[in-house]
Amino acid sequence: MSKVYSTLTLAAALLFSSVAYSQETPKLTDAEIAHVGVVANQIDVDYAAIALKRSKNKSVIDFAESMTRDHKAVIKKATDLVTKLGVTPKDNSVSQSLLDDAKKTKKSLEDQPKTSFDKAYIDNEVAYHKAVINAVEKVLIPQATNTELKSLLEAIVPSLKAHLAHAEMTQKELKELKDSKY
Repeated sequence: MSKVYSTLTLAAALLFSSVAYSQETPKLTDAEIAHVGVVANQIDVDYAAIALKRSKNKSVIDFAESMTRDHKAVIKKATDLVTKLGVTPKDNSVSQSLLDDAKKTKKSLEDQPKTSFDKAYIDNEVAYHKAVINAVEKVLIPQATNTELKSLLEAIVPSLKAHLAHAEMTQKELKELKDSKY
């Protein structure tokens, strides 16, 4: 298991999973949910930026470009909604944990040898999207009280699942490419 994948698994995946299933799930306000949503999307944009700098693989680059485009669009929708509602996204323990974990994951991605970067990035994306989908479905949507915010969260789930499928397809392509070299 690559260092970045294990860092993510121990970080965001466990955070989101424990938040989703814990009896101590933090109660988030709509302003805090909005902040978590923006932070989670920005983190993936940041990961994609690293991939766009480091990867030479067309499938990985195409995936990173779609992550950049799609997650920036979600950030814009969320920002437009909170502006319309007059809500200021509020920092909270969940968003801070995500940011802290993302710093470690970014460093791990940046430190990956060229030969293992693509796999590390895509493995990270698979795990990250699974964790985010879980958190959106099990924590953010159930806790959202504003119907427009809840609708926005519900509307992004199919995109997140499509991202996961795309990441898994790219992961499979990378494995097949590696296997064909041996």
